[in-house]
Amino acid sequence: MFQFTGKTAIVTGGGSGIGRAISTMFAKQGAFVFVFDIDENGSAATVAEIQQAGGKAEAVILNITDQQAIKTAAQKIVDQHQRIDILVNNAGVAHVGTADSTTEEDFTRLFNINVKGVYNCLHEIIPFMKAQQKGVVLNMCSIAATVGITDRFAYSMSKGAVLGMTLSAARDYLAYNIRVNCISPARVFTPFVEGFIAKNYPGKEEEIFDKLSKSQPIGRMGTTDEVAHLALYLCSDEAGFVTGCDYPLDGGFIKLNN
Repeated sequence: MFQFTGKTAIVTGGGSGIGRAISTMFAKQGAFVFVFDIDENGSAATVAEIQQAGGKAEAVILNITDQQAIKTAAQKIVDQHQRIDILVNNAGVAHVGTADSTTEEDFTRLFNINVKGVYNCLHEIIPFMKAQQKGVVLNMCSIAATVGITDRFAYSMSKGAVLGMTLSAARDYLAYNIRVNCISPARVFTPFVEGFIAKNYPGKEEEIFDKLSKSQPIGRMGTTDEVAHLALYLCSDEAGFVTGCDYPLDGGFIKLNN
């Protein structure tokens, strides 16, 4: 089950965190993974991990806000491999702030990366999937798209847009056998979360970590591997009947918080 042998997969933001976990998981199952990331060192580390385990991967250093860069990279993949089977739109950034404290610069930055970046990848890669009459797109959303979270105004805006794009694209490409879904994690422990706590709460790291962990009813944060396992299912042939769905992966956050 869940074999990706012979398939090509693009994972944006694959140089760290959830993106790295998805990249390594897909490669382990046989996919040739293209790690799209602006972080050259992180991408190289992901590719090295995959190759050391006997998998196939290649780093593609680019900025997802640059549509032409996505177009060039996608065409190169098709020229070499004749197809693109899976697109995981994982790259994104977070932000802390309310409507009146978020600067225009930060709002635009989140829109460009979290929203326009997803659009750019859809715009340039879906045509190849249409031509081959098959493909899978998985967008990384967030519980912030559907639940009010304190101090996450711009981030919630961007993830709400990702949810909307997911549903729209799922409807638009049914006739081409292209499935489109998204995952909405609650807090997942990644290097970003660790760095965020250290930067914003010096000396209180343990206390804040415990508080953030307990905000999920299950009593802990998720792991990157748990997200990767769900991504593996949704992008597999076994999930062939699943499209237009948002999957909360939230430790009970949405339904069980009272």
